[in-house]
Amino acid sequence: MTLHTNLSFETATGSIDYPFTNDYMFRAILQKDKQVLKALIAALLHLKKESIHDVAITNPIELGAAISDKDFILDIRVNLNNEQLIDLEMQMSNEYNWSERSISYAARSFDQLNSGEEYKEVLPVHSIGFLNFTLFEDQPEFFATYELRNKKTGHLYSSKFSIHVLDLTRIDLATAEDQNYEIDRWAKLFKAKTWEELRMIAKNNPDLLQASNDLYTVNADEIIRQQARARADAEFWERNKNAKIKQLEDTIIEQDNTIAENQKLLAEKDAELLRLQKELAKLKQL
Repeated sequence: MTLHTNLSFETATGSIDYPFTNDYMFRAILQKDKQVLKALIAALLHLKKESIHDVAITNPIELGAAISDKDFILDIRVNLNNEQLIDLEMQMSNEYNWSERSISYAARSFDQLNSGEEYKEVLPVHSIGFLNFTLFEDQPEFFATYELRNKKTGHLYSSKFSIHVLDLTRIDLATAEDQNYEIDRWAKLFKAKTWEELRMIAKNNPDLLQASNDLYTVNADEIIRQQARARADAEFWERNKNAKIKQLEDTIIEQDNTIAENQKLLAEKDAELLRLQKELAKLKQL
């Protein structure tokens, strides 16, 4: 896509070079526009936007600056009203470790007390992952919330720790509640591939329109585009690497199953041979 100064989001056409699913663009927009960040968090956590007075990003990056290894994971950590800690991350490549990774990140944020502070003063922590894959294939869900609960009774252990997973590939499973908070529209916005599609999704929603305008603006910034391109390239190679690893693992499992099946057949043949030998020995004794 070539951007011209006389164009705008309202007149842009064609494919989006770097959509919201590019984790650098995702971070750039949410870091630049607090109103969009507030609206997104409000929808996901079922809050009223007017109840969010402040969203402070505690790990800001210098937009456009080269990405170092330590910045490779572009999660966004937010202090909400100085009352809650939110961690948001866009993850397109399935590295088959999201469950452990999300717990690890949330646990780090939860361990926030300084020496001498009371445990009851710990702020609630909510981890929110935007995934372009289904976390649990046998239990697909569009927007899932996981909490600490009693295994037998379901009683909530603590409301101060939760993990939320939004599956961008299963918008079709959005519930009435998801639709009421327009979480499905946010997901469709993130997945949009063309500017025309983006306008249709954002129509009549000021927050989605603002997010879309922001996406157009940052796509026009050549310095930010360079970093988005680097992230897209890294994501491409990471996805290929993970696919090859998964293919090799599946091949090893298949070979192990074949070996196990052959060993079983050999054991059965050995048992049958032993039985025949015993029968032959009996016959010779007659």
